[in-house]
Amino acid sequence: MGQPKQLLPLGNKPVIRHCLDNLAAAGIKNVVVVLGQGGSEILDSMKDLPVQIVFNENPESEMAESVRIGIRALTQSFSGVLIHLSDHPLVSSGTLKSIVQCHLETPDKIIIPLYKGKKGHPSFFPKPVIDEVFVGLNLRDIINKDSSRIRFLDVDDEGVILDMDTKEDYERILKKIGTR
Repeated sequence: MGQPKQLLPLGNKPVIRHCLDNLAAAGIKNVVVVLGQGGSEILDSMKDLPVQIVFNENPESEMAESVRIGIRALTQSFSGVLIHLSDHPLVSSGTLKSIVQCHLETPDKIIIPLYKGKKGHPSFFPKPVIDEVFVGLNLRDIINKDSSRIRFLDVDDEGVILDMDTKEDYERILKKIGTR
């Protein structure tokens, strides 16, 4: 896309700020941002936020490695991990609150939001489950390992299925935010 997608403008701020501002508005306080190679240029957009920043310097690694790095950086105890990808900037703070509330009601379940029957992001993993990344499993393996561990949460938030993998995806998201 010519620049890191986290820095693409969306309204009056970069994509990553939409994600982080919505996490803060949802009351999520213990936030670790895992940046990849070249992430130092993204740092300026977050310098005033109360987030911990760590780096995954291996561009060939899977997302599970970033999750491992993020978990290792956590200094407070936690009951689970919300994996929020920065390429899903339109997930509302209300949806994030609903996912956390669902975790409180079903603390042993992986929470996956559904919008009109389609699986979306972010997903919440209880601590005993997310720790499976340390025995070599990736997130897909963890989800597929045992379907009885999954709780699908119906949400009225198209943002959970709107990601930015291509320029066309970004254009679609720009149009969506223009209608808000």
